[in-house]
Amino acid sequence: MTVTLTLTAPLHSRLLAWMHERFAPANALLFFILYLTTAAVARAGLDGAVTVSLRDVIGCLVTWSFFLLLRIFDEHKDYELDCRNHPGRVLQSGLITLGHLRVLGALALALQVGWSLWLDGGLGPATLAWGLMFAWTCLMGREFFIADWLTRHLTWYAVSHMLVMPLIVWWLAQLAVPGAPLSAPLQVLMLLAFVSGFCFEITRKTKGPEEERDTVESYSRIFGTRGAAWVVMGLVTAMVACQMWLIVVLTGALVPWAVLVLALFYGLGLWQLRAFLAAPSASARGKNEAMVALTMLAGYAVLMAVVVAQHGLTARWF
Repeated sequence: MTVTLTLTAPLHSRLLAWMHERFAPANALLFFILYLTTAAVARAGLDGAVTVSLRDVIGCLVTWSFFLLLRIFDEHKDYELDCRNHPGRVLQSGLITLGHLRVLGALALALQVGWSLWLDGGLGPATLAWGLMFAWTCLMGREFFIADWLTRHLTWYAVSHMLVMPLIVWWLAQLAVPGAPLSAPLQVLMLLAFVSGFCFEITRKTKGPEEERDTVESYSRIFGTRGAAWVVMGLVTAMVACQMWLIVVLTGALVPWAVLVLALFYGLGLWQLRAFLAAPSASARGKNEAMVALTMLAGYAVLMAVVVAQHGLTARWF
């Protein structure tokens, strides 16, 4: 991204420029769908139809705020490295500072804790689930105090950081249904969130040959460009398998129309990855990310639709 703003521009414009660069607004759709899918799965175990309300709008915003907080943690953790490798970024060029991001992070933190406490009516399951998730997030921010080792073992880096995904799903389930039990469907959804996050992380850091830098680690440097693409294919397969498994756990059988939709996006994803294998490039890598993200989104959307088709849907004000 080429920075066209100056320090005289309003702060909100500079913060928005940072978000467009490092926390794209389009990604909010994935965060919203993650919350709504978790809410649907958690509420599928209740009697009657699945109920939605304005609380779920707040739940979506709170979910988005947590992923924003994760990005802010990463900006602090990687600041020095990014100054060397990406000096033209909004943060690294000085248009905003880490102090600005800390204020933004504090606001996100207040929203998450405040909403959890309000739903619990004090300290309760949602707040405790948030505390567990945030504790792991803080360890991630400190690289689990083994930063050098994790830098040398990038796969374990991804595993350790993606373990936050099941904790996020557990917290979201408590937001949707305070006191929700750790049901079998919820356990499979937590596994799906881990596999999906791991898949996208590997995809994101599998580079085209012209993108590789000696100072930036990537999975294509570790496994080779072709090897990394095959790893992503395996993870996409595992992700779709988890999606189908969850449908079986929810309904007792594979739902034909749902399988058809999942198979369609799975095929498109593999087709794109094979195209990357044939001609790896930065452009093809970007398409890999888009197709993996679409496969994730489609899977979550199908799961929501399966729950609604099975249980029905009702709405209330709040």
